[in-house]
Amino acid sequence: MREFAIDTPFGRISGLRRDVAGGPRVLALHGWLDNAASFVPLAPHLPGLELAAPDLPGHGASAHLPAAADYTMVAFARAGFAIADALGWERFGLLAHSLGGAVASVMAAACPQRIERLLVIESLGALAEADDRTAQRLREAFAAGALPRRPLRVFDDIATAVRARMQANALSEAVARLLVERGIAPAAADAAGFVWRSDPRLTQPTAVRISEAQVRDLVAGIACPTRVIYATPAQPYFPEAIRRARAALLPDGELVVMDGSHHLHMEDPAGVAAAIGDFFDRP
Repeated sequence: MREFAIDTPFGRISGLRRDVAGGPRVLALHGWLDNAASFVPLAPHLPGLELAAPDLPGHGASAHLPAAADYTMVAFARAGFAIADALGWERFGLLAHSLGGAVASVMAAACPQRIERLLVIESLGALAEADDRTAQRLREAFAAGALPRRPLRVFDDIATAVRARMQANALSEAVARLLVERGIAPAAADAAGFVWRSDPRLTQPTAVRISEAQVRDLVAGIACPTRVIYATPAQPYFPEAIRRARAALLPDGELVVMDGSHHLHMEDPAGVAAAIGDFFDRP
């Protein structure tokens, strides 16, 4: 895959791209605090796809949103369509992991005329919030936003950053290194070492989340053929009962459950590619 960069209303977006003349066009959306390298292990196993994997706004080498703009599912979804527009893609498929899967779900529900197929890994819909947590979530988000910005953590070398990412997400060294090498930048000119280049605001509480009932209405509104790949055991924040209930709402959906970790598309790319099969090649 080669580097690409495009200008959008959300700023300059960078990413990785593979050109395949006549192949299905697929936009690949990564997870929270990941980047386009999330799809590097999987891409060789899906050789027929014209694949574009952007760094979402605030991630990797892409621009951060302005201070007055919030990182929301709707904002990310609009950015996804802006990226497709800049690529000249009117209709396309979506391949997405975790946060990217939530964004892709919003895109498919919001503009069904543009999405041909949807494949989500370890995600479907967005994280929901209980109705009676609305005010408390707003208070937490506004309080966090009012705090002085903490200095970025400085890593002495890339290996130290890789170890930190391995511990945070239970990743193998090879997988963590892919994400870290794209996700860090040299520290300020007067300091040695490396810092994360993702927007620090991404670690703050989200001000507003929709309810589970709203998420399920969104999922039920995804009209395109959809395949969902879940790893087992389920993540604590996306328990088995909820994730299966959501998948059952898809009008044209298939569910695949495989042994693995949250980043199974990176740790077991051959297995995930087998689960994807010819999904994007179907008429």
